[in-house]
Amino acid sequence: MASFMLNSVRISSLLSSPGNHFAFNGARALSTSCRHEAAKTKKSLAKQNVKNIVLVEGVRTPFLMSGTEFKDLMPHDLQREAMKGLLEKTSIPKDAIDHIVVGTVIQEVKTSNIAREAALEAGFSDRIPAHTVTMACISSNVAITTGMGMLASGQAETILAGGVDFMSDAPIRHSRQARKFMLNLGKAKSLGAKMSLASRHLSMAALNPELPAVAEFSSNETMGHSADRLAAAFGISRQDQDDYSRRSHALADKATKEGLLTDRLTYIVPKTGKAVESDNGIRVSNEAQMARLKPAFIKPHGTITAANASFLSDGASACLIMTEEKALAMGYKPKAYLRDYVCVAQDPTDELLLGPAYSIPKVLARSGLTLGDIDVFEIHEAFAGQILANMTALDSDYWCQNSLGSKAKLGAIPMDKMNLWGGSLSIGHPFGATGVRLATTSANRLEKEDGQFALLAACAAGGHGHAMVVERYPSS
Repeated sequence: MASFMLNSVRISSLLSSPGNHFAFNGARALSTSCRHEAAKTKKSLAKQNVKNIVLVEGVRTPFLMSGTEFKDLMPHDLQREAMKGLLEKTSIPKDAIDHIVVGTVIQEVKTSNIAREAALEAGFSDRIPAHTVTMACISSNVAITTGMGMLASGQAETILAGGVDFMSDAPIRHSRQARKFMLNLGKAKSLGAKMSLASRHLSMAALNPELPAVAEFSSNETMGHSADRLAAAFGISRQDQDDYSRRSHALADKATKEGLLTDRLTYIVPKTGKAVESDNGIRVSNEAQMARLKPAFIKPHGTITAANASFLSDGASACLIMTEEKALAMGYKPKAYLRDYVCVAQDPTDELLLGPAYSIPKVLARSGLTLGDIDVFEIHEAFAGQILANMTALDSDYWCQNSLGSKAKLGAIPMDKMNLWGGSLSIGHPFGATGVRLATTSANRLEKEDGQFALLAACAAGGHGHAMVVERYPSS
């Protein structure tokens, strides 16, 4: 693949702007007044004879580094509290929910349908159906779109969609040989039969546990290795990645201090009674501190480090989506319309993390919008190198022509509109919970920044991707 450099500016300029405005030098910025005037003239994406689906509210637990305050919990504990927090914030009666959908990636075998177990513990009636979906890092995106399908088809009027992941206690399996031994042991009736079974199935190698890894089954390559190769292919330097990561942490720190992350709940840890109010992975560091870190995957020449990659996280999210008619009948003022969305798939070896580059042009085309129509971008940050590679691809004639079949490039995503309250690199990334965070943050930023259209996008394991257009709900 040809090497593509970032368009005429270095990421380091993000941190050199006066007043911490974090914008590319020379970016095509619009003033607030211009955005406001443009929003007045844009057409809504409402369609005739199609039900409008709205996001009423979204919440999440704090996203914590795995092995910290949440370490003694179970994943359904976090999802339960996100559900309860949503009920409290919206005051919706529990019996008004028609269906519950939750996304997750690392499944606890005891609560395989975690949507159901969390819902029952949150006090929902056992008559409300609940099911669990999984699609790697876009699992709660898919929980939302599954709910949207049920609303659009008339199967439901009110959906609770959520997501959770809990890496403090990832499942560790016995080897297949050891499992065979244990499953057949009960069938052996005599000591001799049991000894024979052990001699056939047990060895020192068989007793070694199978540790989980964030790796592709099809290629056996870890996501970090793939991100390193992707950054190299698109000419994304270590400096670019470190600077972008520092931007994410600085913006998340700023948003936290300014009270902008209103979707975050306070979690009371049951055993200790400690109130957890903040995301604990936000680290504002300087260039020298980040430069000292060694490559984490491809050694010694890789560019992905612990500081420019998202960290293993614990957390849960939940949102309330409804038909517009039902929301208004119940007296709610929705935050936003949920409009067009797409899921895409591409080569899981060489294009594993290019989901946004493939999904963004497709959802814009479906919606009849251009990059210039979008006021808010919320794009999942798995790795700094991953998000910069996707941005570079979309601004490359060569890549767009050869990979998308387009006549020309889509264009550059303006940095003064993207992930302005931080992202997965800083806030955290509990795999199954991030999609709801992206949707809720998109809606909240539209209101705060007086915009009309937001675009959220994410990559996922398996070579998948997702993008969605969110439209601000009118104030009057």
